[in-house]
Amino acid sequence: MPYTTTAPVIDRGPLSPHRALQERLETLALAHRVPGAQLAVDTGTRVLSVCTGTADAAAGTTFTVDTAVPLGSVTKTYTAAAVLLLVDDGDLALDDPAALFLPELRALPDLTVRHLLSHTGGLPTGPDSDTAVGTTVSRYLAEVCTPRDTLFRPGADFSYSNAGYVAAGRLVAEVTGMTWQEAIRAMLLDPLGTVPAFLGDIAPDRTTAAGHARNTVSGRARTARQNLAPVEAPAGALLASALDLAALGRALVGRSEDVLPAPVAAMMRRPEPAAEPGALADAWGLGLALFQRDGRWWCGHDGNAQGTSCHLRAEPDSGVVVAFTGNSSGATALWRDLADDLHRITGVRVPTAPAPAHRGQPVVLTECAGTYRNGRTEYRITLDAAGSPVLAVDGDRPLPLVCYPDLTCDLVDPATRRPEPGGRFHRDPATGAIDRVQISGRVARRATAA
Repeated sequence: MPYTTTAPVIDRGPLSPHRALQERLETLALAHRVPGAQLAVDTGTRVLSVCTGTADAAAGTTFTVDTAVPLGSVTKTYTAAAVLLLVDDGDLALDDPAALFLPELRALPDLTVRHLLSHTGGLPTGPDSDTAVGTTVSRYLAEVCTPRDTLFRPGADFSYSNAGYVAAGRLVAEVTGMTWQEAIRAMLLDPLGTVPAFLGDIAPDRTTAAGHARNTVSGRARTARQNLAPVEAPAGALLASALDLAALGRALVGRSEDVLPAPVAAMMRRPEPAAEPGALADAWGLGLALFQRDGRWWCGHDGNAQGTSCHLRAEPDSGVVVAFTGNSSGATALWRDLADDLHRITGVRVPTAPAPAHRGQPVVLTECAGTYRNGRTEYRITLDAAGSPVLAVDGDRPLPLVCYPDLTCDLVDPATRRPEPGGRFHRDPATGAIDRVQISGRVARRATAA
């Protein structure tokens, strides 16, 4: 039976899975010191929606199911969906050169629209947001997307790039004649029933949450400043609730064809060749991370703004959608713990990370030592006193690396001392020497040996 486009009734009945989820969310928010969080679980027949805590610790506002949270990179899924709707209308094609619409990219003639959406264009991440403040989109793209700074040939690999989505957002604006915000509202937010809210809004039409960091001395939560530059809006400027994300998730699995036609949603979910995201996901589509669990493929995206953590997962075969928002950086760990409980409470087993790899025993990989660069970001790998590699990004605290025979690596969490999936090294096929490293989905090109 085909899914209806009407959202199921929200279940808030007593002595139900809703009550169990509410209690678990409250317990985990306290344990992880997260001021506020939301969870929405759409099983295909009903929606369970729970929230807890405070939206803004400084103001003392209550976190409700309608509170909009800075989504960070989950915004990219909305931007990609807008581009795909333009493709569906015949306004452009996925394999069109991006420079056909954006003259700032004419130095990269092989870079296509598809490459932008799948992070396979070889573009650097982009400058930090403070550096990007005050510049124009045209200047941003002209300075960041240059042959000198490309990391690999377009279509040859995967490197997560905000710059690619700045270009995708400009593409939406160029084709529609609207600003990116206006286009996203008209094409997606209004049809989905999402009240628009963007970073930088002076007077948003809905209650919004602040991100929070925790004072390491007092343990108190303090509000964090959102510093995304205006030009980077298509990569991370949207605010929404978990229920709003669930509405997007329904469209992504073909349950809202009046918003996102099923062929468009299927195109977004299809794994892209060469898109190997490493620690981020099992595969990547067009604006969507792809995760494999129990023989099924889930789609979605994760996002972290300043002091927020937001996550979307949707499974097309069952139509199940799970969405979470939290207003603290510690909410990522809360999300993982909560996902572990979902199966017991609701029967939904949702993936939060790529499937574990079976890589054998760790090896000492001294030849990886050296300096690697992604745009202006420097990844420096040195050897500690025992001869084991450690990684420092832009001079931050070094983290131990655990390397494996297949050239994948883990980063050791300084708080728990547990290895967490980090990325992988690449060898130059001509010389056999390590020439690139991918850390958390971002590739850096070797500049010097140690």
